[in-house]
Amino acid sequence: MGDTQASLNETSTPRGRTARQVLLRRLADVVSLPASRINAFERAVVGDLLVDVLRPATLEERRRVALRLAPLGELPDALKRLLLRDEPPVAAPLLEDCAALSDADLIGCARDATIRHRLMMAARRDLSEAVTDTLLSWGEEPVIAAVLANPSARLTQTSLEGVIALSRSSRALCTALLKRPELRPSGAYVMFWWCGPDDRRVILQRFAVSRDVMQTSVEDVFALAAEEGWADPVARKALQFIERRQRNRAAIEKSPYADLEAAVAAAAAHGLSRDLVGEIGHLSGVKPLTAAKIMGDPGGEPVAILCKAAGLTSSSLQTLWRSMRRPETTADGPVHPDWSRVQLTYEMLAVDRAQTVLRYWNWSLSSALTPTLLRAIRDGEDQMIDEYSAPERAAALALADNFGR
Repeated sequence: MGDTQASLNETSTPRGRTARQVLLRRLADVVSLPASRINAFERAVVGDLLVDVLRPATLEERRRVALRLAPLGELPDALKRLLLRDEPPVAAPLLEDCAALSDADLIGCARDATIRHRLMMAARRDLSEAVTDTLLSWGEEPVIAAVLANPSARLTQTSLEGVIALSRSSRALCTALLKRPELRPSGAYVMFWWCGPDDRRVILQRFAVSRDVMQTSVEDVFALAAEEGWADPVARKALQFIERRQRNRAAIEKSPYADLEAAVAAAAAHGLSRDLVGEIGHLSGVKPLTAAKIMGDPGGEPVAILCKAAGLTSSSLQTLWRSMRRPETTADGPVHPDWSRVQLTYEMLAVDRAQTVLRYWNWSLSSALTPTLLRAIRDGEDQMIDEYSAPERAAALALADNFGR
């Protein structure tokens, strides 16, 4: 305050400085005065005048003014607009920490300025959902990564789903997404299909949840649905997701194989055909499309999840792995990393948690896959995804690569 008062009381131009430079300093000092010294209208008029003097000023002069004004809690609108859209060295002091900026100021800057401005804004403390929506809407991977790395930024589920979709082609975003508190199991389960081994392990450790509470709360509903002949398809699908039993008893009665273990043994003896993959899926309580997606996964972890959920032993897992013609050892003799990782996945998961992941995949990849959604996936109609439910969106993302998209 003493420095401000001294500047206002100077009567001679400081040596070596032009009148314009002194004027910039004095006007910035006036704008910086507390409310007890200047009212809002006076501050606005001074701000308008300062804008005119700032326009032809050098970058360094503009930067000094920005530094002078950045700590303030109130700034004239015209002055904010000018400085925020200025070169990054000028805008930086305001974008990074100025408390005088509203969400509207930040959103306007994000829309009008450059990626460097958006990058600086992405690191700002306490970004609201409205601001992060705007920043993420540009689809700029460096900006998205910076927003995800900002622990105080708040994200909407709609924005997060957009980033999840983008992570399919920008795999580096997966790790950052998994650290966000807003991420829900539905998003993590669909990301699993394109995540790397380390991220897949994080997903299983954090998001493979138990269904004990659901099972206890709806225990009596199973009998009620059975009395109705399972006529309600909505209730039937939900209860199929919740129930404890994984294997499909009805499929076993119709199968040419005595049980799931026999089907896995047949695969080892004769190789995995399309029909046998479908049969293993039916016996495991999942649709053929889900089974095919699992068997075709390059990493192999989904096979371990299927075996654990369906109650297959580790020996059956090894038999199925061999039937898929997947390596158990490297050329030098040690255990192959893929096989080692698959065994670890099998051992780390409890049966109930493996079932949760498997059933969500089955729900999203098959039960939710309507003809309309299938056409949208084939035609690449990403703009229509918001019209679908969470499992439908998961199916669209997980199966896009299978349709050459």
